This record gives sequence, structure tokens and C-alpha cells, in this order.
Amino acid sequence: MSPSHHDLRAQLETLTTEAFRPELADVDRLPTLDIARLMNGEDASVAGAVAEQVPVIAAAIDAVAERMARGGRLVYAGAGTAGRLGVLDASECPPTFNTDPARVVGLIAGGRGALVTSVEGAEDSRELAEADLAALGLTADDTVVGVSASGRTPYAVGAVAYARARGALTVGLACNRGSALAAAAEHGIEVVVGPEFLTGSTRLKAGTAQKLVLNMLSTITMIRLGKTYGNLMVDVRASNEKLRARSRRIVAQATGAADDVVERALTATDGEVKHAILVVLADVDGPTAARLLAESDGHLRAALARAGDGA
Repeated sequence: MSPSHHDLRAQLETLTTEAFRPELADVDRLPTLDIARLMNGEDASVAGAVAEQVPVIAAAIDAVAERMARGGRLVYAGAGTAGRLGVLDASECPPTFNTDPARVVGLIAGGRGALVTSVEGAEDSRELAEADLAALGLTADDTVVGVSASGRTPYAVGAVAYARARGALTVGLACNRGSALAAAAEHGIEVVVGPEFLTGSTRLKAGTAQKLVLNMLSTITMIRLGKTYGNLMVDVRASNEKLRARSRRIVAQATGAADDVVERALTATDGEVKHAILVVLADVDGPTAARLLAESDGHLRAALARAGDGA
């Protein structure tokens, strides 16, 4: 092996996520039910590992929300499973929170094709990350979240280093302590889930941990941006019949209004849930609801307060 291979092997041997579990060496000889119970027991530990990082996660969210409120973007960058999870989280923001698809972006090493097939060597390229981010024209109001179970993936580390050098906010999400990724970022989040059930298979506990953290990053950021009312998705985009039914239900839950009142409010606001709630609760018409929300930066509680003040 070349020296670089020796170096990489030495690096991997120091990572908790790559550690071998000798007590599981004969797991393939166990009954299926026993294997399933073992895996389930492993997974049960992930939420606790995330809990240890909640203060760090919360600080990152406040910093992200502050920038997004000024028009900035949230960009995830990762390779393999980490990259796919970032793309997944980004793709779910428009239907859940009615965000512009350009506001939350998922970058995966190797491009969209890497979502379904492995792109050899893509994760090893810092230059590829730099090129992907350069295409976005980063500003100081943007946030780049590098995601990597090992915390050493060159694509993720390179993305964070490039973004930080350009004044963007940076977050590094890894599953090993003392990671290069967390060190490179302004906000380092290290969720240590321990050795995997299958040695080095970080699509398991590490992947679950990353999904939990990304859920928190996007969801709580959107709460801070006024995309919810209580725990209701008042910015949901009704793009199919299921979501139209959900829209009616959300307006009813928020207002306690009868079905016919809900229908009239949604008709008056072209199906906009947040506007419809304001129409019902503040007893205003559709255009007034739209004006009040615009003046309140989309925050429904603030718009209701303005309506109450006679604004």
C-alpha cells in the first residue's frame, strides 16, 4: 500500500464509527428475531447521543435563523449517506414550509446521480465542494452545514472551509469527537453514537443521528422564521388532495371554526392557510390578511397582534 493508504487506514482505526465490535462477531449465526432486537437496542441509544449536543445544536439554529431572516440560504453538503440525508431534508422544506426551493439546498458529492448510485472518488475532492458552492455565489447571510459521519470527508470539510473563508456561517455535523469537520466550522456538532452494528456502516446509527439533527436544524429554524403557528404547519403548500384536506384541518384546529367558515376563508385567500386563519381570527378580508402578514414578515402571531391593535 502507498503511504496515503497507510495514513487513511490509520485515520480510520482511530474513529469510533469504524470500531469493531468483537461481541457481535457471530451475529450472523443468531435467529432473525435476536438480530432485530440487537439492532433495535443499538438504535435506542441514538436519541441520547443527540441530547448531549442539544445546546450546541440550539446555538447553531439561532445563528442560522438570524441569517435566513435576512434572506440567507441554508446549504447542506455531504457525501454518500450524509449527502443524501441533506438533500432529503432540503427537498422536504418547500412542501412543509412553503419555502422557495432555492432557500434550503442539498449538495451531494458527485451531483444528483450520487443520490442513487455511488460516485467513485467524489467524497475525496475538496475542489468538487468548492466548485459546487462557487456555483451558488455564497454571501455572508448564507449557512453551509457540512455533514460527515467520520468528520474527515474531504468534500464536507472542504465545503465548510470554503464557506467560512467567504464569511458564511458554518456548521459541522460529525459522529466522532475531535473531528476535522467540527474544528473547521464555527459551530461544531459531534454526536458520538459509538461503533456501528455492522463495522463501519455509518448508514445505521450515524445516519439516524444525522437525520435527527437535520430535522431539528430545519424545523426549528422554520419555527423561528414564523413558518408555524404553535405546532401547526400553517405555511404548508396544498399541492395535492391530501394536503388540501390537511389545510382545511389546520385552519379548523387553529380557529375552532365550522367547516363552512373554514372553506370560505380558504377560498378568500386562494388556499393560503396562514392567511385564512387570520381572516377567521381577526375578522378581516383576504387582502387585509395578506397586508398584515407582509407587514409582520410572515409571522402569524405578530399579524394577529397588529390586527388587534387596529393596524
